[in-house]
Order: sequence, then C-alpha cells, then structure tokens
Amino acid sequence: MSARISDPFVLVATQPDVQLKKIGEKILHKERISFDEGVLLFEKGSLSWLGALANWVREEKHGNKTYFNRNFHIEPTNVCVFSCKFCSYSRLYAHRDEGWELSIKQMMHIVKSYDGKPVTEVHIVGGVHPKMNLDFFLELLRTIKAHRPDLHIKGFTPVELDYMFRKAKVSVEEGMRMAHEAGLDSLPGGGAEIFHPDIRKQICEDKVDADGWLLIHETAHNLGMHSNATLLYGHIEQFHHRIDHMDRLRQLQDKTGGFNTFIPLKFRNKENDMSHIAESSVVEDMRMYAVSRLYMDNFPHLKAYWPMLGRQNAQLTLSFGVNDIDGTIDDSTKIYAMAGSEEQTPTMSTEELVRLIKQVNRQPVERGTLYNEIKDYSGEFLMSDV
Repeated sequence: MSARISDPFVLVATQPDVQLKKIGEKILHKERISFDEGVLLFEKGSLSWLGALANWVREEKHGNKTYFNRNFHIEPTNVCVFSCKFCSYSRLYAHRDEGWELSIKQMMHIVKSYDGKPVTEVHIVGGVHPKMNLDFFLELLRTIKAHRPDLHIKGFTPVELDYMFRKAKVSVEEGMRMAHEAGLDSLPGGGAEIFHPDIRKQICEDKVDADGWLLIHETAHNLGMHSNATLLYGHIEQFHHRIDHMDRLRQLQDKTGGFNTFIPLKFRNKENDMSHIAESSVVEDMRMYAVSRLYMDNFPHLKAYWPMLGRQNAQLTLSFGVNDIDGTIDDSTKIYAMAGSEEQTPTMSTEELVRLIKQVNRQPVERGTLYNEIKDYSGEFLMSDV
C-alpha cells in the first residue's frame, strides 16, 4: 500500500454517515473530538477513511518525516513478583531459576559493548525483582552516567518504580527526584496496559493501578522529565476501554505537556495465560493506529514498535498516522520475542531502517530520545540504492 491513501477532504465531504461526517469535519478543522466520537470512529469508521484522516493529521504535524533512533535495551531481570495474564516474559520469584538476573557489572558490560558506537539511548526495563531495590538501581544509574555521561537513560515503568518506592518507604516525589538526580532522564511508556479497572482487574490486578501510573508520569513531568505512554490492545478490552485509556492520557498531557510519544502495543498470545484469545488482524492494527492519531491530538508523536509488528506492517503504519518506528534496538530485547512477535531476533542496522522508511516514500530522520533531529537521511546514498 502506498503512503498516500486518498484526499481526506473529498472523503469527508462525501461521507454518507452524518455522525462520521461531523467528526471528520472537526478533525479537518483541527478541533478536538469527544469520548463518544472516539468510540464511534472505532465502531463505524472504515479503514480507508480513518487512514486518510490520520495520514492528513500526521502530515500536517510532521510532513513526511519519519523518526528513528539508535538505542539498545538492557533487561535487568525477567523475574517478577507480579503475574500479569498477558505476559509471556516474566517468571515468578518462586521459579526464578527459569529466568535471569543481571548484576550491575553484567549490565555495565552491555553498556561498554557500545563504547565508540553512535547510540544515543539505553532503554532499561524488566521484571519486578524483590531484591533489585531502589538503591540497586540508583547505583546502576550513577555507574552508567559516570561511564558515559551523554547516554540518555530511559528507564523503568511505573510498575517497577511504584514497587521500588513502596519497598524503600519513600514517596513518589522523593523517589522520582532520587532517580532523576542519579541519572534517569526519561520514562518509557510501559506498564499502562489498559487503565479501566474492569479490564485491569482481569489481566493485571496486582500491580500499580491507573491513578498510580499516571501520578508517577505526572511527577516525572513536574521534574522536567519527558515520558512515553502505551496501550495494550487486542485482547478482552472493548472500544470504550481504549478511548477511556487514551482520554486519561490526553487529560494529563493537557496538564503537563510532558508526553512525547503514544505507542499502541499489540497483544501477543504465545505462552501466556491468555493464549486462548485470538490476536487482532492487521486491519484492526491499522485502525488502532489511525484512531490513536485522531484522538491523541496533543501527543506530538505516534510510534509503531517494529519488532512487535514486523517490518512490513511497521511500514504500513506510516500510512495510518505513525511518524516513528523506534530504533535500531540491536537484538537486545526479549519482551516481545518471548510473546511470539513477528521479529524473533529484532536487529536492524541504521541502513536497513533508512531503507525501510524510504521504500514507502517517507523521509528518514535520526532523532534523540527527546526528538532533537540528529541527521536527515533522505539525501543519503545507500549501497542498497544501487
């Protein structure tokens, strides 16, 4: 599918459904759509119609620019005190012999393996290990910064942080300040899953709730830190649960402006307690990205995580509102591979990423974590162009 779907103005003007036509007109006038209108887009909007509108919004904000970064992941452990039903990654503490636990020395060995390489970010996220406490991770942060001060550390979901803070008997404000001062630069978007309590109770009842998740991100924003946000879709949730989730994020973004990116994450059903649930189709995936772009009007960036979707589907999302396909990653994450993602060994070189973006007539731009532009590759001559 090409990067141009159709003229959204024509599609809106000729839309026979009165409700959809009204929503489309609001979007083209850059007006905010309501909760009920968001649900209606999921229920009634065709893929081509949603895609055309989402692509228009994306190009109004970013033109053809498609961002990526050079990053690597450290996953300190997959041992976890929580038992989320959708998780294929973690191992309960009682079965920790089936998992892994990295020491600070081992994690620094990973960091040092990138010495002299032009990576800009390390992404640190993993299970909630009862013996990997706040002091342990503060020491890790300080050690990384002492070794490579310019490396941006994006780390720890609110699930991890909430547990660390409670165990250390510090407030969210105290804990976030300590982490920030030790070297934590920004927060990833994980652990959000679905905020609505009816769904959360069924799939991840024992970990931090929506209010706790949002409070940690708000506190980070108030300290001058930026963060991302995710939504886990395609399992037992309904459309109104998705919009409820996005609405809570949109409200916090109105308040703080601290979110960079929204990342819809596709539920994968391999080897977890929800394996009986069928995964969403590619059509539903693209509808999710399109509605996200249309509803999350105050989020500048919409990211598709290519290791989870696969390369071709990640390319396809660039026609449905997405303007970021994450980073080079370098085969350093297991979270989605263990859940049956398309990419079982998620490694992509900068040249491969640039080619992927160029193949759908977009403009590849390397960015830093906070979307500072490092290099525009649109004019670069690649060996693969020969």
